[in-house]
Amino acid sequence: MRLVATGGTISNRTGGRLTAEELIKSMPNVERYATPEFEQFANTASSALTLEQWLQLTRRINTLFKEDAALAGVVVTSGTDTLEELAYFLNLTVRDPRPVVIVGSMRNPSTLGYEGAANLLEGFRVAAEPASRGRGVLVVMNDEINAAREVTKTDALRLHTFQTRGYGILGVVDSDRVVYYRKLERRHTSESEFDVSTVSALPRVDVFYTYQGAPGDIIKAAVDAGARGIVIATAGAGATSGTQADGMQYARAQGVAVVTTTRAGSGRIANRAGGRGTTVGGEDLAPIKARILLMLALTKTKDPAELRRIFSEY
Repeated sequence: MRLVATGGTISNRTGGRLTAEELIKSMPNVERYATPEFEQFANTASSALTLEQWLQLTRRINTLFKEDAALAGVVVTSGTDTLEELAYFLNLTVRDPRPVVIVGSMRNPSTLGYEGAANLLEGFRVAAEPASRGRGVLVVMNDEINAAREVTKTDALRLHTFQTRGYGILGVVDSDRVVYYRKLERRHTSESEFDVSTVSALPRVDVFYTYQGAPGDIIKAAVDAGARGIVIATAGAGATSGTQADGMQYARAQGVAVVTTTRAGSGRIANRAGGRGTTVGGEDLAPIKARILLMLALTKTKDPAELRRIFSEY
């Protein structure tokens, strides 16, 4: 089992960050479940990781799997602020059925009640569990297993922050064993069509929030600045406000992909024929995850029909 450490609160003790080796040593009796290996990919806040580093990380994980047929799985540590984004990106770009498990912590190693070592050990247990194979990238924290596609950070401070609204957890990590209750139905990992091995940079995609009187000129400015895709976090089931519709029309006229999602926290935005035929429904993806899927989709196509297919399958 290989730990690939990127930093985050789980490493951020007072006076200096824990290294990947120190994280391994913090886990009691990890050898009961796996033979741990480790490497230090980065050691920073998750929000400081660049898109270029995302590409490097997924290539590294794919290389690990390709070069070591005996490797059971990979555990990645991440800061929690953008953990769900990194997890979903890896869910779409790691091209192997073996488990990739993302873990983090809400409290740092210098804080009373630090849960990082427990989360990390549970991450290793999940990665070592044969039933984890083929389930996509998994997020393991607070004794629960969530799918990278579905999980959301729901609270700025509490330990139970990572939840799957509407659908529920995939499983749990209990003292006796790892238990699964369901599987993710959407395409991911080894079934994904996204190969970033030769992608040098991801296209720019910006996210805009609908609010009362929202201006469309901000959308136009993003298009003029080079955005190739726009995601709108609409109100309710697709409503925009102010002059956003004008901005969206301008974007489409410039050949920029426009995806509509909902700011509600859950719910599905379907594709509709007719006057908005060039707008893509973001399905039930959160706006920040729709951005990730759109970035990857735009490395392959900008045809609206193909984009709708991609959003319906992933």
